[in-house]
Amino acid sequence: MTTRHLLRRSGALATPLALAALTAACTVGPDYKRPDLQPPPAHRGQSAPSPESLADATWLKVFDDPALFNLVREGLANNIDLKVAGARVVEARAIAGIARSFRYPQVGVGVAVSGEQISRLADPPASAETTPDRRYANFGLNGSVSWEIDLFGRLKRGEEAAFARYLATEEGRRAVVVALVSDIASTYFLLSELDLQLEISRRTLKINDDTVVYYTNRLAGGVSNRLELDQAKANRALTASTIPDIERQIVIAENAMSVLLGRPPSPITRGRAITEQKPPPGIPAGLPAQLLERRPDVLQAERLLMAANADIGAAKALFYPSISLTGSAGSLSGSLSNFMRPDAIVWSLGAGLFQPLFTGGRIRRNYEASLARYDQALGIYQQTALVSYREVADALVSIEKLGQRRVEVEGGVEALRDATQLSRSRYDTGLSTYLEVLIADQQLFQQELQLAITLGEQFRVLTQLYRSLGGGWQADPSLAPPGPPK
Repeated sequence: MTTRHLLRRSGALATPLALAALTAACTVGPDYKRPDLQPPPAHRGQSAPSPESLADATWLKVFDDPALFNLVREGLANNIDLKVAGARVVEARAIAGIARSFRYPQVGVGVAVSGEQISRLADPPASAETTPDRRYANFGLNGSVSWEIDLFGRLKRGEEAAFARYLATEEGRRAVVVALVSDIASTYFLLSELDLQLEISRRTLKINDDTVVYYTNRLAGGVSNRLELDQAKANRALTASTIPDIERQIVIAENAMSVLLGRPPSPITRGRAITEQKPPPGIPAGLPAQLLERRPDVLQAERLLMAANADIGAAKALFYPSISLTGSAGSLSGSLSNFMRPDAIVWSLGAGLFQPLFTGGRIRRNYEASLARYDQALGIYQQTALVSYREVADALVSIEKLGQRRVEVEGGVEALRDATQLSRSRYDTGLSTYLEVLIADQQLFQQELQLAITLGEQFRVLTQLYRSLGGGWQADPSLAPPGPPK
């Protein structure tokens, strides 16, 4: 059979093929529309609504510390969780490509060689005269094409869902970046706070040691008593006992930082002391509606909502008929010399339509499950948005109140420093007992520790606000971690 005869016979299939292609745009199921979450006009605790946001600032403008900058860069390059998140992006992108491939014809080619020997004792028998050669060989070359016409958009919705999940994993990777930068900065400021506490404790311990020596000498000279020396030793022991605990917390924090940096537990290089750190002038929080476009966890929840919406369409399309086209063409010959002759050409074309009539409720239940999954995704999206508003409001009130607390604690430190000097002067002139000196020293020590804690909390809350607003790694793009391969 010639190629012209083949085209003439296959012309009968052109009409349904064209009709199927024209109606392939009929996609069932709802198109995605972002839910109206009705964000508040301003964050609670925000002095005045402003479109400017702290998250728009580059990292170095928010935290101007080269040592912290280097730690963040190291974490972005080596953090294990970030590498895992990047691998999830690559996997989801591949899955989205698989879903897209089903919308195209599947083309294949096959080569076959077969040999056969027949029996002369079978029914009917084959004698040596009629069948001198019992062996047969065939050579075959076959090409096949199959294509499911996406008449009601089942494959298209599947592709939409897979692509939305791919985008969700990308937002998930960004969320890991934001969390990583925030955790590194927060741990860094915790270490700076503990360093200050350790410095205060050691400085106070030196003063206590000098006091013990002083009262030991006075006791030896007969101008003091055993009670004052014991009180001085007890006060010195109380101060000394805080040092091992602070050193323990420093090592634990360094170990935690090492894990964030993707390296075994090791010392962490410090930069500026926490007393030298300066918060950025003015801390705009932006508008709540911006969080829906900026925060990666909110965007990730929305991408999953989009995927659930597309799944509804894919589940609904199962109620409708599916159309498939198949075709094959090739050559079959008993010898290679006749392999490409016209008489060796074989072909087939076919079209099929399948309409499910009874599935025991499976298609209906699958559709109901897709609706329920959409409701779950919607609830997660709404909850994630609410949590984002709350986290920003928490950070704003914490920044305000910690600032007020710092002013009061600093005032208390200045007053107690003066009180310790006055108590010693009063003791030296015999106007008070050593108990007054002891109380003043203990109060000053505790107040200085509280000031260190307040300073650390201020910078950690600033880090929390930067994270809550969706800020992450926005420094020099050449130093940012590479995205997934394209």
